[in-house]
Amino acid sequence: MSEQTEQTGGGLDTVKLFVALALLIAGVMGFYYYAAESLLVRVVGLLAVVGVAVFIAMTTAKGRQLAGFMGNARTEVRKMVWPTRVETTQTTLIVLGVVLLVGIFLWLLDTLLGWIIRQFIG
Repeated sequence: MSEQTEQTGGGLDTVKLFVALALLIAGVMGFYYYAAESLLVRVVGLLAVVGVAVFIAMTTAKGRQLAGFMGNARTEVRKMVWPTRVETTQTTLIVLGVVLLVGIFLWLLDTLLGWIIRQFIG
């Protein structure tokens, strides 16, 4: 029963998420309210507020689920076989060539249809 409660969250999780959201809103408002201050100070302050808000949000059930998902996604990315530089270059050149050919074809088709319409209109 307690395991099920941890997975579904509760009222405290909702309050934590609202507090995190309120902190984010207050941080953005503070960033613009103190426009006369140095940009560096405002950015550091905003990053600190965002860090605290993320920390609070990650203590909720949804935050833990998100952290688990991100960990699993990172594991899957490590399993992927990435193409070599040569394969990437060749594929990019093929895509650019096809795009160029399709662009020329569409330009010629547009020119032809424009010429036909001009012949009908006179």
